[in-house]
Amino acid sequence: MKTLLLICAGLLFIGLLDLPIGYYTFLRIVVTIGSVAVVVTEYEKGFNFWVIAFGIIAIIFNPLIPIYLNDKSAWMPIDIIGGIIFLIKSFTLKQK
Repeated sequence: MKTLLLICAGLLFIGLLDLPIGYYTFLRIVVTIGSVAVVVTEYEKGFNFWVIAFGIIAIIFNPLIPIYLNDKSAWMPIDIIGGIIFLIKSFTLKQK
């Protein structure tokens, strides 16, 4: 799980660059998968902050019903905040 979270964070930070539209479609898919994985594992522990935070991220980056902001500068803070949330969650995971 930690690897998936770090990959999602890295992809979100790379998304700050000016890249082709195909990358952003790929980004939506990977980030949604990572977010849903966290929601499922955290919901087993009860309804908490992580379920809400990653649920919102999954909705925003949903590739099936995408949200279009039509402005790269509007997505930049969303990518940064999302990347930071993924990083924080990855560092708060306990080793098994």
